[in-house]
Amino acid sequence: MGRDGGSRQDVSLGTSSAGAASPGGRNGLASPIPDLFYRVKMNVGVAHSEVNPNTRVMNSRGMWLTYALGVGMLHIVLLSIPFFSVPVAWTLTNVIHNLGMYVFLHAVKGTPFETPDQGKARLLTHWEQLDYGVQFTSSRKFFTISPIILYFLTSFYTKYDPTHFILNTASLLTVLIPKLPQLHGVRIFGINKY
Repeated sequence: MGRDGGSRQDVSLGTSSAGAASPGGRNGLASPIPDLFYRVKMNVGVAHSEVNPNTRVMNSRGMWLTYALGVGMLHIVLLSIPFFSVPVAWTLTNVIHNLGMYVFLHAVKGTPFETPDQGKARLLTHWEQLDYGVQFTSSRKFFTISPIILYFLTSFYTKYDPTHFILNTASLLTVLIPKLPQLHGVRIFGINKY
């Protein structure tokens, strides 16, 4: 018993000396949930709560729309260049998109953030870090299907011209093959090993 006749409370857990949840709750208001549920492990010195933000960035709100709008803007810019024909603009859109996807998802390793994971993410590409390495998640499916859809659109608008078709197929394979689950963490011929 305290001086005011009330029970003594443990400030760190928000529980009374009897071990029950404090009637005052987190902010001094009545709450049916004990303060223990409000305690969250925090990463001190970082501006995010994820151990590795690379794992969830592709699932963040509006990311897929931003990605699609970026590809659309690239295509519009290429179409606005007067000496590019429509087939050339589509092929360039596809090749630039796939080159960017390969570099940012399959070639660059590590994270731009300081992560408390003991350097585990340092040796993984962004694709391997995505969704903590779980295969066939919605974001992995989206980023696998989007170059295929772009490839079909490009093939249609180039009227299946053999030169464009070979270039676009080679470009598509460079981004689809590294996405295969069998190649997760595999470095062919030691390329990008370190």
